[in-house]
Amino acid sequence: MDRYSRTVAILRVLLPLSALAILATLFLFSRSQDQVATIPFTEADVTARTKGQQVTHPFFSGTTAKGEEIIVTADSARPGSDTTPGDADNLSARLKTAGGQLITLRSDSGTLASAGDMARFTGNVRIKTSAGLEMLTEVLNAALDGISGNAPGTVTGSGPMGDFTAGSMAFSAKSGDGDLHMLFKNGVKLIYDPKQLER
Repeated sequence: MDRYSRTVAILRVLLPLSALAILATLFLFSRSQDQVATIPFTEADVTARTKGQQVTHPFFSGTTAKGEEIIVTADSARPGSDTTPGDADNLSARLKTAGGQLITLRSDSGTLASAGDMARFTGNVRIKTSAGLEMLTEVLNAALDGISGNAPGTVTGSGPMGDFTAGSMAFSAKSGDGDLHMLFKNGVKLIYDPKQLER
């Protein structure tokens, strides 16, 4: 047998054995790696998301026939049913009258009843107006088809004239001038501060 034939015979054995060794090495390396893919959500997140539908950062805006602007946003919202309204987390609203006055509303949570065109702000409701009033209450009902609303419970706040508390409050821009009007009722107490008014 010449040298060429001997080389071919040796390679016929060595090459398949080398191929088997390479394949075996690949399988060994692949087994040593973690085969379980990690999910970028905690178990609590997955459970919460599968319990019901939710919308992240919902946004509602509209303009009334009078030219009033209404913008409502939230961190997340879940749809309601025929009998219960949808609820939202970190609900906020920006209302602008036709005359340019602003009122902003923020709360920890709330509900939206689209059928009744109402939003209910609940938990640490913070109210600010462009006239310099800042108020805090626990519940505030606001219309979505116009600028109006009410706080049925205690309202505390401060403004250009001083600090005040009231048993309830209502606001609207329904009068002929289109300006924002706020009515405080049920035991209004005002601590008048002339220095605050001068500022």
